Amino acid sequence: MIKAVVFDLDNTLVDFMAMKGKAIDAAVHAMIDAGLNLSETDIKQRIDAIYKERGIEFQNVFDQLLYDVFNKVDYKILSAGIIAYRRAREAALVPYPHVYMTLMELLKKGLLLAVVSDAPAREAWLRLCYLNFHHIFHTVVTFDDTGERKPNPGPFRKTLELLNVRAEEALMVGDWAERDIVGAANIGMKTVFARYGDTFGTIEPHADYEINDIKELIQIIEKENAGVLV
Repeated sequence: MIKAVVFDLDNTLVDFMAMKGKAIDAAVHAMIDAGLNLSETDIKQRIDAIYKERGIEFQNVFDQLLYDVFNKVDYKILSAGIIAYRRAREAALVPYPHVYMTLMELLKKGLLLAVVSDAPAREAWLRLCYLNFHHIFHTVVTFDDTGERKPNPGPFRKTLELLNVRAEEALMVGDWAERDIVGAANIGMKTVFARYGDTFGTIEPHADYEINDIKELIQIIEKENAGVLV
């Protein structure tokens, strides 16, 4: 019987890459307007290179960009970029269609809900709080809670421990096959590949289920728990 549903956060509950792209675009234009004498293409290439080296959650990307260009940080340009980024991020940070409805339906069915994310704790909680999701989940496990990233078993085991359920009683939903699906399956969880959030062009995720809309989870839960006496 499935007692808990565990979700990845970015590109599973929210369209993180779309949000990130819009926020970066806004920041680039703002920094150019504030005096950054580089082309839009050059700035974006530099930002992409920094993220590739330091990780997509690197918080000082604009500081690093300006230091690379000027050997110092121009705070006028930096501030313009940060403010534009934050405004665009908040406008673009929305859940995928049917996410809220699905979460509410799962709660009504008595399931425990959790998030396991590779994001730093601060960033994960900021996103959840902005979406008003922070009261929905019974537990949230981030990189800061275990010091491990998926597919390592630590984040999954920590989540199960906090939920007090066995691996076979939990369903993992995620968009990144090599991290979410492999990591969860390796410790015995059932898995659901969020095809709608896939940014890698994954052909075969090797999940128990695939979904193109998060609301399909309701049918999966009903199928898994059909005939089970509570």
